[in-house]
Amino acid sequence: MDTAQAPPRAARPQSDVSSFVGLVGLAGLFAWVAVSRNFPAIADYFDLPLPRQPMSGPHSALAALVAAAVPMALWSVFVDKVHLRPSTGIDWSLRKTRVPDRGTSMVKLLGLWTTWAVIAALYCLCRWYWDGNYIFAIKVLTWAALPLVVLSVPYVLWLDRVMLNPRDHAWHFGALILGRPGWEPEQIKKHWRAWIIKGFYTAFMISIVPFAFATVVTADLPQTFSHPASAALFLIEVMFMMDVIIGTVGYIMTVRPLDAHIRSGNPFLGGWIAALICYPPMVWGIMGNAQFVNYQQNTPEWLYWMQGNDLLVAGWGAWLVVLTFFYAWATFVFGLRFSNLTYRGVITNGPYRWTRHPAYVSKNLFWWFATLPFLVTTGSPVEMIRNSFFLLVVNGIYYWRARTEEAHLLREDAKYRAYYDYMAENGLITAPLTRLFAWVKGLRPVTAPA
Repeated sequence: MDTAQAPPRAARPQSDVSSFVGLVGLAGLFAWVAVSRNFPAIADYFDLPLPRQPMSGPHSALAALVAAAVPMALWSVFVDKVHLRPSTGIDWSLRKTRVPDRGTSMVKLLGLWTTWAVIAALYCLCRWYWDGNYIFAIKVLTWAALPLVVLSVPYVLWLDRVMLNPRDHAWHFGALILGRPGWEPEQIKKHWRAWIIKGFYTAFMISIVPFAFATVVTADLPQTFSHPASAALFLIEVMFMMDVIIGTVGYIMTVRPLDAHIRSGNPFLGGWIAALICYPPMVWGIMGNAQFVNYQQNTPEWLYWMQGNDLLVAGWGAWLVVLTFFYAWATFVFGLRFSNLTYRGVITNGPYRWTRHPAYVSKNLFWWFATLPFLVTTGSPVEMIRNSFFLLVVNGIYYWRARTEEAHLLREDAKYRAYYDYMAENGLITAPLTRLFAWVKGLRPVTAPA
C-alpha cells in the first residue's frame, strides 16, 4: 500500500526585525505621552518653575521621537545584537588591525556634505516647504544641519575603520566630484535614490509629528469616552500618532551599525510615480483641491449616516479602529526600519504573516468604510457612481505601489523571494487572492495548498 505523504509545508522565513523592537518603541512613546499629559501634576510634585499645562508643543513632540527611538536602538543592540549581523557590512575586529584611511573618509564626507547641500537647496527652491506644517519641519532640519555636519566627521572616521568596504555609495559620489578614478555610475544612482527618498519623506513626516502628538496629549479622556463616536475618533488618532512617530524614527535612524541602513532605493520609475503621487505636493493636485480623483463629493462620511444609533456607531467605529490598528501595526513592526521605496531588510512577522501589504489593505478598506462613497446627501446615483469609481482608482494606485515594491524586493533579496512564495501558498489573505488571480488569468486551476 502506498504510504507516501504530501511534502511538508515550507516554513515562513524569519523576519529581519523582531516583534519586540516596535513594541519597546511604543512603550517608550506612551511613557512620554503619559509624562506630557500629566506634566502639571509632575511640576507641582517637584515644584518646577514651569507652566502647569500638558506638554503638547512641537518640542515635546520631538522628544517623543527620542523616547521611541532610544528603546528600539538599545533592544536592537543588546538583545537582538543586530550590529553583529553580516548584513551590516561591518567586521568589528578590523578596528584592531586596519590602518585608518583618511583619504577615503574625506572623499566620503565630501560626497555626504554635497548631497546635504543639494537637498537643502531643493528645500529652499520648493515653495511648499515654506508653508503650513512644513515650516516646522524646515526649522527642525535647519537646527539639525550644523550638528549633523560636525558629528558626521567622527562617525565616518569611526565607521570606516570597521566597514568591509568603506568605498560605499557616498564615496563614489565624492570621487565623481573630485574626478578621482574608481567611481561607478550605478553606485551614484543608488546613492541618490536613497537620499532623495530620505530627504523627501523625512521632511514630510516631521511636518505632521506635532499635530499627531498634540491631539493625543490634549484630549479630554472622560469627555472623549463618554460617547462611542468620540471614543472611536480618538483611538483612530492614537493609531495615527503611533504610525507617524515610529515611521518618522525609521526615516531618521538609517544607520549602518543598527543594520537599519538603506540597502537600495526602488530602481523602477513606476514605483516612484505610484508612491510620490500619494504625498504632498503631488497629492494636492490629484486628490486635493484640484479634485482630479475626488471620491468624497457630497459624502459627509460614516457618522452622518449613523447618528442617533449608538450601537451602530459603536460597532462601526470599533471596526474602523481595528483597521487603523492594523495600519499602524504594519508600521511599528518595522521598528527602526520603516520607510517608503527602500529595501532595508525583510519583514515577515506581525500583520505580514497574513498579507504582504497589510498597510495598503487596511488603509484602502478604511477609506471605503469611513467615507461610504456610495452614499451621498444629494441622492444622485451619478455622484454615487463617480465617488465609487474614483475610490477604486485610488485603490488601483495602491495596488500599483504594491506591485512595484514587490518587484524591487524580489530583485534584491532571496529571503523576500522565499517569503513571497510562502505567502502565495499560506497567507491568510494573500493565498486566496493569489489563487483567484491565477484562475482569472488562466495560468493554473484553483487548488488548495498541500
